[in-house]
Amino acid sequence: MPRYAALIRGVSPMNCSMPKLKKAFESSGFGAVRTVLASGNVVFDASSKSEATLEQRIEALMKKHFGRPFACIVRSVDALRELVASDPYAKFPIPRDAKRVVTFLRAKPARKLALPSELDGARILAVREREAFTAYVQSPKGAVFMVLLEKTFGKDQTTRTWGTVEKLAR
Repeated sequence: MPRYAALIRGVSPMNCSMPKLKKAFESSGFGAVRTVLASGNVVFDASSKSEATLEQRIEALMKKHFGRPFACIVRSVDALRELVASDPYAKFPIPRDAKRVVTFLRAKPARKLALPSELDGARILAVREREAFTAYVQSPKGAVFMVLLEKTFGKDQTTRTWGTVEKLAR
C-alpha cells in the first residue's frame, strides 16, 4: 500500500494534540499512522493514489475532528525520499547559520520566477515542480521568509525545515 506524508498547515500542540491527530487519521481509515514532531506532520498508508483526493479527505477529517479547517498538502514518502536524495541546496552557497526550508505548494507556480528572490536575508533559491527551496538567517525582523513566501506563492502552501523533510522521508 502506498505511504504518504500529510503536511498540515497551522497545526501546533496548542490547537491539536498529536495523539488526537493520530486517532483522527486512524478512525478515518488510514493505516500505519505515525505523527512526526508536533507540528502537523502525519505519515500514513492509503489505497488512494491521488494526492488531491487525500488532501480533501484529510481537510474534511480535520474539520470534523477539530472543529476548524486546516489546509493540507500531501506528498508520497517515495517523492520525499527522492527530494532528499537530490540535495537541492548543494549547488547554492548557504551561510553555515542559515536555516533551510522547503515550501510545499498545492500546485506548480503559474509563472516562472526570477530566482534567487530575496527579502531581508531570506532567499528563495529554486523551485522544482511543487516545491520551493529557501534559506534564511534569523534576524531581529522575525520570520521574513514567511512574508517572502506568501508574497511569492500565496497562502496555499506550507513550509517544513529540511530536517523535518528528512525525518518524513525515513
